Amino acid sequence: MKLTLQLLLILLLPMGLLAQTNIKVLDADSQEPVSFVTVKVDTRKAVTANEQGELTVDLTEPSNLLFSHIAFVDQVILVPASGEVTVYLERGENALTEVLVSSFDSERPLLEQAAGIARVAESDLYRFNETSLVQAFNTKPGIRIEERAPASYRVSIRGSSLRAPFGVRNVKVYWNGMPFTAADGTTPLNMLDLSNIQNTEIIKGPAGSIYGAGNGGVISFTSKESIDQNRISADLSVGDFGLVRYRLGVDQKLENGGVSVAYASQKSDGYRDHTAMDREVVQVTGYYQPSKKQKLTTQILYSDLFYELPGALTADQVAENPQQARPGSAEQNASIKQKSMYGTLSHDYRFNHNLDNKTSLYINTTDFENPFNLDYKKETQFSYGGRTSFTYDDIWANIPVRLIGGGEYQFSKTSALNFGNNGGQIDTVRFGDELLTTTAFLFQQLEAELTDNLLMTVGLSENFSSFDIARNIDAINGVPSNAKRTFDPVVVPRVALSAKINANSALHASISSGFSPPTIDEVRTNEGSINLDLEAEKGVNYELGYRSSFNKGRVNVDGSVFYFKLDETITTFVNEQGVVLFRNAGATNQKGLELMVDYALIRKQLGFVQEAKITHSFTGHYFEFVDFVKGDNDYSGNDLTGVAPHTLSNQLDIKTKPGFYLNFTHQFVDDIPLNDANTVFQEAYHLMNSRVGWRGDVGNALDLELYFGVQNLTNASYSLGNDLNPYGGRYFQPAATRNFYGGIKVGLRY
Repeated sequence: MKLTLQLLLILLLPMGLLAQTNIKVLDADSQEPVSFVTVKVDTRKAVTANEQGELTVDLTEPSNLLFSHIAFVDQVILVPASGEVTVYLERGENALTEVLVSSFDSERPLLEQAAGIARVAESDLYRFNETSLVQAFNTKPGIRIEERAPASYRVSIRGSSLRAPFGVRNVKVYWNGMPFTAADGTTPLNMLDLSNIQNTEIIKGPAGSIYGAGNGGVISFTSKESIDQNRISADLSVGDFGLVRYRLGVDQKLENGGVSVAYASQKSDGYRDHTAMDREVVQVTGYYQPSKKQKLTTQILYSDLFYELPGALTADQVAENPQQARPGSAEQNASIKQKSMYGTLSHDYRFNHNLDNKTSLYINTTDFENPFNLDYKKETQFSYGGRTSFTYDDIWANIPVRLIGGGEYQFSKTSALNFGNNGGQIDTVRFGDELLTTTAFLFQQLEAELTDNLLMTVGLSENFSSFDIARNIDAINGVPSNAKRTFDPVVVPRVALSAKINANSALHASISSGFSPPTIDEVRTNEGSINLDLEAEKGVNYELGYRSSFNKGRVNVDGSVFYFKLDETITTFVNEQGVVLFRNAGATNQKGLELMVDYALIRKQLGFVQEAKITHSFTGHYFEFVDFVKGDNDYSGNDLTGVAPHTLSNQLDIKTKPGFYLNFTHQFVDDIPLNDANTVFQEAYHLMNSRVGWRGDVGNALDLELYFGVQNLTNASYSLGNDLNPYGGRYFQPAATRNFYGGIKVGLRY
């Protein structure tokens, strides 16, 4: 019997040897070994590589193994049951030299970009309650998003919300390379759920040389760009004020691509009276790569959104009860219903190693209904457009060059009707218009690597825009009319230099022109007037910046100073009926300092605390009116309305090896002037938020996350979005007091 067992073990020994797989883990960029990588083999076993990045695992069949390291991106890789395998890991974006951005149609490390650029990664969004963009964006210097009521966004990049009493204007927004800002200059940012966004790049200041109109900058959203695994996912979160959000998603790999389908629903009652919100979003994405030279991407985004508008309060009303709505808002059912369908088709083609092209087309339909305290508005919009860009790489006289050229075109047709509002119901029609808007531009850009350390960029765009307002129904004047305006072509140049000091630090400088014509909503106002005298804003921005990474990316510094001279600044005022109107306010001088510093106190792969990271962001915006006289009022020298001179954000992030994490955020916002006379201010405030949780893998197929968070930890009183220059002293839109939320995320790989 003993001899039989010995013979059996000898026979099985080769089988055991054949089931061993030797793995070597390398850095995909440097090809150097990655020490102490953790490899999840099954539900019970994890193996750690040695200092040379080597390890051996016992497998009975080919298996998907999870490779994780604090400095690298987690990857699931199919490993054979025996033999020698080399695994390449992509380094995580811990240093500016490793953060690739695509701004100005040129994919380069952030260190080499000659512009003020901020990046909001998916991990930044997941530091908060995942119901809104607001908190994550407000941790970045120079950027502020306000939310006067759930889903009622207003975006400010270097003070650009001055002309946006509601909605998103003067900021160009792209989604997966396609124009998301409509031809009329407005952006339905609130139709997006956070699950529709994976990465965000923000250009601060004018970028018209390649993105057209808009002095406030460019926001470029991207969702997941490919399908690398089959996965079913589900998220659920709940919180105070009736918050319920859930999401269901499926990713399916195909032979030469993949399909992704996701549905998200979010509802809340809101902190204030009459602030309920209900949004459903469906996204369907298809990827197809018919050959190595080309790639096709198609997407359908459908959003059904409803939210109530509580209206602004006076200081006395805030003191009496900050949760109350403006008198009349509930009775008149002040709210917004918005249904939008957005379809896209994108084609990437590489002709040869020198030349490639990306062409994107979109079509969009929107039904919009807005009962308000003073009127009732219904709009139906149909729009389409596209963008194409060619990139050519070559060497001229031993100087590497990159030429980028292309164009963008957008058209929208809107049927807009304004009615009286009788207790929240449509009353008699006041006026009805057919609105046609066209915008287009051509762009060219040259990048030249003058030396190994000096990159020069010269860009130029030629811009064309027009609108036509056909008033077919006019119960006010009784006579139909037509108003048309074609703006003179505008040439927008940009010159920029990026100079490397060494491999990990660089200086950059740029001079950029910008312009921003008035939108139809600014020309055609709710009381029926049409202001064709409103002029386009024009300005020039001068900027100098410095970026650097130290200690292998553990310390990063990104700072810039700028001076933006803006002429014909568009600002708001309110008439006695409470209708928001617009006017040109002469010139403004906008001087600023923006700084971000982050550093890792701890970064140890084998430690219990794998990483402890602190980030500081500071914004100093010293903006003032120049030569701004209206009637008997001289506002020259006053601070720019709606802009805080100082903001500060401090973040602490802790990640542990078992999967527990902590995110803590402190934000300080200085006094904000709320009228052009600088006689009323939003008082300075401190805001604190925190989130704790656990995320990890249960076996090889299931990933799980549990989290809990607190917003406004110290119960601060503040207004996250104020009305500027309002009638009747209604300045304030009180934000929520201390509130709690929690949730669970589950993902199953199959």
